[in-house]
Amino acid sequence: MRLSRFPLMVSLVAALASCGGGGGSGGGNPVAVAPAPTPGATPTPTPTSASGCSLSERKTWALGQLQEWYLFPELLDTTANPASFSTVNAYIDALVAPARAQSRDRFFTHLASIAEENAFFNSGSSAGFGVRLTYDTTARRVFVVEAFEGAPALAAGIDRGTEIIAIGTSASNLQTVSELMQSGGAQAVVNALGPTTAGTTRVLRVLTNGVSQDLTVTKADFSLTPVSSRYGVKVLDNGGTKVGYINLRTFIDTANPALRDAFASFKSQGISQVIVDLRYNGGGLVSIAELFGDLMGADKVGQVFSHTTFRASKANNNETDNFGSQSQAIAATKIAFIGTTGTASASELLINAFTPYLRTNNALIGTNTFGKPVGQIALDRAACDDRLRPVAFRTENAARKGDYYTGLRSEMEATCSAGDDYTKPLGDPAEASVKVALDFLAGRTCSAIGSGGQSPQSAGNRNLVQPDAPATYQREVPGAF
Repeated sequence: MRLSRFPLMVSLVAALASCGGGGGSGGGNPVAVAPAPTPGATPTPTPTSASGCSLSERKTWALGQLQEWYLFPELLDTTANPASFSTVNAYIDALVAPARAQSRDRFFTHLASIAEENAFFNSGSSAGFGVRLTYDTTARRVFVVEAFEGAPALAAGIDRGTEIIAIGTSASNLQTVSELMQSGGAQAVVNALGPTTAGTTRVLRVLTNGVSQDLTVTKADFSLTPVSSRYGVKVLDNGGTKVGYINLRTFIDTANPALRDAFASFKSQGISQVIVDLRYNGGGLVSIAELFGDLMGADKVGQVFSHTTFRASKANNNETDNFGSQSQAIAATKIAFIGTTGTASASELLINAFTPYLRTNNALIGTNTFGKPVGQIALDRAACDDRLRPVAFRTENAARKGDYYTGLRSEMEATCSAGDDYTKPLGDPAEASVKVALDFLAGRTCSAIGSGGQSPQSAGNRNLVQPDAPATYQREVPGAF
């Protein structure tokens, strides 16, 4: 696997929470800070009473790291009083508030657990029901838009299109989703679903294909498969032309072999047109985005994939990444990227990289994306199990385009508006976004994504459910529970 060359643990991932959320994780070695962590190790969390790990000491350390590495040093509010905040993350939020006001850092900078992050990025290790949820703010309804293989929900019969009607700890205390949302918004639903710990049991009243039933489901540890074994890779017939379809859930290490296998299959079948479905993908490892680009850029080896730029004082970490040679690679002539407001960071980096080369043959299908052209590094303090994720660099494509803080719609030369049809499986040629992607690839007409960036199916009223304080799994896989 070709990692980014600068010696930093880097990532691109979006935060979709209204407050308290954030994003950022990655692969490679962490920046060495005292005490130096062991790269790849999974530390045992140390009580905050340990030497150097009091709340005040952790805040002081976080401030010092931000002053050294933060991409927007002029936008740090160093007048924030650390004593006024009960957590390190609350203090960090106050420090970066000026950048947030300019949409430069929408809760991306945060403090995470080293152990928790390593477990997720190394193997996709998570604890939950194994579903991705979206909610309709107008109708106060919650739907499953994706269910993960090997997790409890799918085993119980819950899959894409299932509606969650009510939630309780037992059948006798079920609360309807409508009541929960009316009283406390989406966060009330989050609270009702319980903590992200294995063994948490809930009774869910669900509606599937018009049939209502009460299911008892227990959260469990599972490994998220980044490319679904059911619909992650397909070859679709588009009027006699073979089209490769690939759906990537998140950019983690275990995506590497799955991506290589997918494109080896496409290459063997002479495929040059691809649908890349990133509609819920909030980002992740830059190294996986680079590999994904290589696998579609066999004719671009040696040309610029992206530029990575740090603040002036850290310019020695700047790099230009070029398309690399991969034996499984195809030379994609036309790519349809499916995206939504849940599409961000490493996903946007990948989409943006192809625009200077493919121009109108590189399209965004669906809605406008989230808008996060910046990424985080990892600054570890292993004794405290603290990993600081400051926004530290920005990314640009070969044309030096990279200020898409309001989403990629305005940066794309071709866009097609499309909905997200929960009634059909992902990868189904009849599903709304896949159908429009096939139309684009075949040269059929479509309606451009409007300035509001919404789809014909009122996507503006639908949002991925995100906790105010997400766990690593939920930061990296928006909407996951």
